[in-house]
Amino acid sequence: MSKFADTLVSWQRQHGRHDLPWQQTRDPYRVWLSEIMLQQTQVDTVIPYYNRFLQHFPDIASLAAAPQDAVLAQWSGLGYYARARNLHKAAQIVMAEHGGRFPQTAAGLVELPGIGRSTAAAIASFCFGERAAILDGNVKRVLCRHRGVDGFPGERAVETHLWALAEALLPAEGIDTYTQALMDLGATLCTRSRPTCAICPVAADCVARETGRQAELPAARPRKPVPQRALDVLVLRARRGNASRVLMERRPASGIWGGLYSLPECQEGESPLACAQRRFGITATEAEALPPVRHSFTHFTLTLTPWLVELPTLPRMASDDNLYWADADTLPSLGLPAPIRRLLADVPALLETQE
Repeated sequence: MSKFADTLVSWQRQHGRHDLPWQQTRDPYRVWLSEIMLQQTQVDTVIPYYNRFLQHFPDIASLAAAPQDAVLAQWSGLGYYARARNLHKAAQIVMAEHGGRFPQTAAGLVELPGIGRSTAAAIASFCFGERAAILDGNVKRVLCRHRGVDGFPGERAVETHLWALAEALLPAEGIDTYTQALMDLGATLCTRSRPTCAICPVAADCVARETGRQAELPAARPRKPVPQRALDVLVLRARRGNASRVLMERRPASGIWGGLYSLPECQEGESPLACAQRRFGITATEAEALPPVRHSFTHFTLTLTPWLVELPTLPRMASDDNLYWADADTLPSLGLPAPIRRLLADVPALLETQE
């Protein structure tokens, strides 16, 4: 075992994290779920989603059998919704093609939707003891600092070099503890800002510490101006009986918020009243602008301007499986993007019930 790996394994056993809800198990379903949720998302954010998700889908069979809407509803607010769609697809493949049992190698796991090389290696090492290297964001940061690797880790040449390092440092045994140690080191000590080098177990031969380059390594993504986008959406509110309902529209399966319910969108430069007439044949005379909502994506910032259009009664419309009139009782069960859920929650009167 390399000195680096040996040191990390000893450190993890004494100082690493041991109380996360997906630890102390070799159940590939639970490990897989945690690894997918932890992509692009912090541990503290993931934990309540993870626990709640397992309450609804305790095993892979229940996840595979669930409607996609139910899966997206439990993912709502966690972001990067392609993860949830791929999770659902992968569960169905495991049930249909593997008899409900996960492939037991990284090579087999990576064939499932949504599982990349690093995620496959993590599942294989934690659940099946396979000697496979991981290279998530935390590990890239640890290796860039410890070995003094220059360049942005997202660049192909830099990433190829990091994969070679990750493979070369693998221990001959104790792969699950070593894998967890790398994750723990990056998450708790070798953090993006203000790393705790004084108590780092591998600080003695860390290039970044020796040269004072902790803030420079790894190199940041080359900065580009963040595009700004604006979008008008319709809040069509009608009453049925004594309850208010708002028209929701399912988005296409691919793209931003794929498969989730959102508010109907207007074309650029189109008035909300003209949009209501064009999209749904609804004639109205007044639209009220509600407070705009800003939401940052990875590559752009979106400003949503909602327009409230009051309708005296629920209109007759052509049947469309992608349209749904939601009320206060049914809205929580829909998979909604976080800014849309926030928009509707910020205007409580939207779904008020009249006595």
